[in-house]
Amino acid sequence: MAKAKASRGNGRLDQSPYAGAVAKRQAANTIFKMNTDMGQHILKNPGVAQAIVDKADIKQSDIVLEVGPGTGNLTVKILEKAKKVIAVEMDTRMAAEVTKRVQGKPEQHRLTVLLGDVIKTELPYFDVCVSNTPYQISSPLVFKLLALSPAPRTCILMFQREFAMRLVARPGDSLYCRLSVNAQMWAKITHIMKVGKNNFKPPPAVESSVVRIEPKKPKPQISYDEWDGLLRIVFVRKNRMIRAGFGVRSVLDMVEKNYRTWCAQNNIEVEKGPTPMEGVYLEKQKDFTGVPEEEDAWEGISNHDDDTMQLEDDESIEEAASPSGKRKDRGQVGNLIRAKIDKVLEETELADKRAGKCDEGDFLKLLWAFNREGIHFS
Repeated sequence: MAKAKASRGNGRLDQSPYAGAVAKRQAANTIFKMNTDMGQHILKNPGVAQAIVDKADIKQSDIVLEVGPGTGNLTVKILEKAKKVIAVEMDTRMAAEVTKRVQGKPEQHRLTVLLGDVIKTELPYFDVCVSNTPYQISSPLVFKLLALSPAPRTCILMFQREFAMRLVARPGDSLYCRLSVNAQMWAKITHIMKVGKNNFKPPPAVESSVVRIEPKKPKPQISYDEWDGLLRIVFVRKNRMIRAGFGVRSVLDMVEKNYRTWCAQNNIEVEKGPTPMEGVYLEKQKDFTGVPEEEDAWEGISNHDDDTMQLEDDESIEEAASPSGKRKDRGQVGNLIRAKIDKVLEETELADKRAGKCDEGDFLKLLWAFNREGIHFS
């Protein structure tokens, strides 16, 4: 007598041997969903993770800072080499997950998880930093690490490809910007490797790159605020002459205010006008004309416009630099400031240079010459 076939009625289907695993994976994805708004793109390729750790050249005595450990794919590989790992994580779910990865293992006592925003957290001492960096904190993280004292020996950081290429860009490159000069002033930066977006889960919208940042020791003995203040001005239009940035009303107002403050702090009477040696204001700028092209007024320290200083909307660079008399009289001190600016730009032979073509030495020379005249940018 033939056996009755198994019924498929009432919504019941034959069980696949993989159905259980699929159901578990789907349930896990539902419970543990990545928050891409926080930059959560987990590095899933173990080969890439191992390559990053190898490039860090971690010693057995090293304390390693990891920013954004996620589920711990990089963390467990770092623990194989380092004396201790300090992981900073914002997401409580991720912090619990990376802790669970080493629970009950010898590595458990060598891992410390700090819950919070790495930018706002006071970091303990560490030798090396390794990070699959959330893209929205790329620039703040770089400069937080460079400002630390003592500085780490090396930092191996993964960034969005364009941001990474800005960090390593050289004069004349299309991506060379204020970020490039600022970062390279304080550190030696090299590009290590490219990482495709399919190496992450979920995949980000852009490709990534890994860079090595080695802070200079000793640190350059200049004020960061002064240095960055000058760069903000000259990179207003990196492909225009440097003199153009100093012809803008808001810049002249800022420089004059700082000059008065400097005179007061040093018990120097504010001079009433230019000396004969300083000449008249920007006579040689009469050949500079043209309204700037439509682009952002200030190039940010990263590839985003995050600066608060703005140009006056009702004043073109042509009006600011023209000697035709359209600009209203700014007073004797204002005339002195403009004469000092003209003097410095001519003496350094950088007036007609373009910021996008200048290197670190050019900007240092310019800053030193301005400071010698009592002109400061912070």
